[in-house]
Amino acid sequence: MRVIAYYLPQFHETELNNKWWGKGFTEWVNVKKAKPLYEGHYQPRVPYNNNYYNLLNDDVLEWQTRIAKEHGLYGFCFYHYWFNNGDLLLEKPVEKFLANKKCNIKFCISWANEPWTKAWVSKSDQVLMAQDYGGEETWRSHFNYLLQFFNDERYIKEDNKPLLIIYRPEIIPCLNKMLDYLNKLAIESGFNGLDFAYQGIWFDQIKNRDDSRFKYNIEYEPAYGESYLEGKGHSNLVKIAKKIDNVTLSVFNKKLSEIYMRKVRRMNYDEVWNSILHHIPDDKKRIAGAFVDWDNTPRRGTKGLVIDGANPSKFYKYMKKRFELVKKYYSTDMVFLFAWNEWAEGGYMEPDEKYKFGYLNALKRALQDE
Repeated sequence: MRVIAYYLPQFHETELNNKWWGKGFTEWVNVKKAKPLYEGHYQPRVPYNNNYYNLLNDDVLEWQTRIAKEHGLYGFCFYHYWFNNGDLLLEKPVEKFLANKKCNIKFCISWANEPWTKAWVSKSDQVLMAQDYGGEETWRSHFNYLLQFFNDERYIKEDNKPLLIIYRPEIIPCLNKMLDYLNKLAIESGFNGLDFAYQGIWFDQIKNRDDSRFKYNIEYEPAYGESYLEGKGHSNLVKIAKKIDNVTLSVFNKKLSEIYMRKVRRMNYDEVWNSILHHIPDDKKRIAGAFVDWDNTPRRGTKGLVIDGANPSKFYKYMKKRFELVKKYYSTDMVFLFAWNEWAEGGYMEPDEKYKFGYLNALKRALQDE
């Protein structure tokens, strides 16, 4: 079983982040300022031995690689931030990883292709870095940057095709033309093409979508598990809403929103995981997803979501079941895991003060038991 963990590079200072968020900003700022919002709420999360690391240090990358491999992780999926005019954000960690051959673990790239806004920490839609997908000149420039990673022996490939993940394909107006051109450039560079995958549930929601260029659809968790539960849980509300007029519905929605905003939204870890495990994939393009934990209140405060009840013992149990279902229903043995180091969203495999190496040991046991 090949478990690949999403990897967030927001743990080092950048000039633009200092400008936008204040001097010294990294993801650790959000993690450290978090507070418990109800009795028993596990916040703040503290890394083991207060290891508030800097991803510009090679020894950090080597340490991450070592403990990941020791516990059975197959690879990292680095988030990649590229914008139309060739601007890059948070690119240094993956570039340093590429240059450091001691980091001998597989990896791939997920292009987080949304505009860069303040939405991840607030309701503000202020655009900090716009996204415009351009044309062939832009696509070639982007491919030429990615080629250094594709050429690396550690990069994840099948049949000489590097795996490139697109986070939000539905917001790319020139999607098929762009993917066809990138595929053409890959063939010209000596590959058999590219294997494209998309991440998330948004593209799935588009009627008559054209996903013909994609080999894989990654079940980004816990988003799929949440959506199954919420769809079931709100079915009665939907029926009621259809019976009332638009003015009453508007008032109803406003009141419902006010209720949610006063108190952090909470879901149950076991319920979310069980909804994931009871969902059978409906096509052969699916790659199974999994998650370790979720709590994005360090970023969003009372506007966030907490999935209560996670611990290493439960994680082991659910990962073991996940692997059994992957063997039975999925066409690939890849499993994408949220996440390696999403500390401000509560999804991390790295050791913390509460559970030490508990989650990593649980993953190792589940892999050994498959």
